[in-house]
Amino acid sequence: MEQLTHIPVLNIIFRNEIKQYEIPAFRGSIISKVPAELTLFHNHIDTGFRYRYPLIQYKRIGGKAAIVCIGDGTDAIGNFFANADFDLKIGTRTEHYEVEKVDAQRVIIQPWQSEFRYTLRKWLPLNQDNYVQYQTIEGIAAKAEFLQKILIGNILSMCTGLGIHIEKEITCEILTFIEEKTYRYKGVKMSGFDIEFKTNISLPDYIGLGKGTSLGFGMVHKIDKK
Repeated sequence: MEQLTHIPVLNIIFRNEIKQYEIPAFRGSIISKVPAELTLFHNHIDTGFRYRYPLIQYKRIGGKAAIVCIGDGTDAIGNFFANADFDLKIGTRTEHYEVEKVDAQRVIIQPWQSEFRYTLRKWLPLNQDNYVQYQTIEGIAAKAEFLQKILIGNILSMCTGLGIHIEKEITCEILTFIEEKTYRYKGVKMSGFDIEFKTNISLPDYIGLGKGTSLGFGMVHKIDKK
């Protein structure tokens, strides 16, 4: 029998409202409050960038600023709260941030016999290479199949970053394309998708998949919690 892996997840939602384009400034202001050697806050190391799944993610949840911490990120976030300075500079304004809600849980991320339905907002699945390939595909079904393979890859990358070994096959089906929009990520325009999908792997709410997860892109939310 496969052993269950419980992963700690900590969702911190502030009272302060924030716009999507302000998330990089929110992230930068949080990073400025902690020592530079705490790499989980910014994913930069001496040799460059830490190419692993981000364990501290900066979000906009219900229109409000939020931080989602996963795995070791749940311990690291204590360094920010120990500083006790919640005056954050967002653009040209400095605002005092107050915590509205803290939700701590231990979740199981693994394949099951049943399937779960999720929404995935502002998902950035395409890079420079597969974007060109995606544009040559005709028909919604063929496009969905192409993106489903990328989504499975995103889920597996997340599991690897969390130290979760997946032995069973992951299934994934995109059910609905809600919206496709263009977003700017690191100064580059990228195609982003709002979709509904189902999969046999259990995922925690607000966790990120795809590119830009540390900046609120690709946020997951379960549709039916029964």
